[in-house]
Amino acid sequence: MSQFRFRLESLLKLRVATRDQRREELANAYRADRILQQREETVTADIAATKRLSKTCSEPGPIQVDQLLQTHRYELVLVAQLQQIHQQRQVLTAEIERRRQTLVEADRELRILEKLREKHAHDFACQEHKADIRALDEIALRSRRATPELDVP
Repeated sequence: MSQFRFRLESLLKLRVATRDQRREELANAYRADRILQQREETVTADIAATKRLSKTCSEPGPIQVDQLLQTHRYELVLVAQLQQIHQQRQVLTAEIERRRQTLVEADRELRILEKLREKHAHDFACQEHKADIRALDEIALRSRRATPELDVP
């Protein structure tokens, strides 16, 4: 009995490697998004702290103009950083979607080959089963021809 061998096995392995690579690329994009999200949270917290400091500096009493100006400038820098992070996240969101689509396509191509492999394996098993049945029928037919029939009265 011969064994099943899928002729497109090397292509199947290539598709698996491609799918795994696409998964890794998507995971990297998600990691980058998490890093940007953490930076956004940090900058937002810094802006809130700066606003609180600015509010404290402008309370009644002696006003420290230099510190107030410094705090305001720093807040402007933080706001600019936050805007930049938002832009980067928008670009990254589009990249994540693109990578997700390429992963879906790679997975679809792999599933097509896997289904083809399953179909070929099933067809091979059916042919082997039919060949076994034919061989057994042939053996049974030969054994009948080889044994003389007994006359029963």
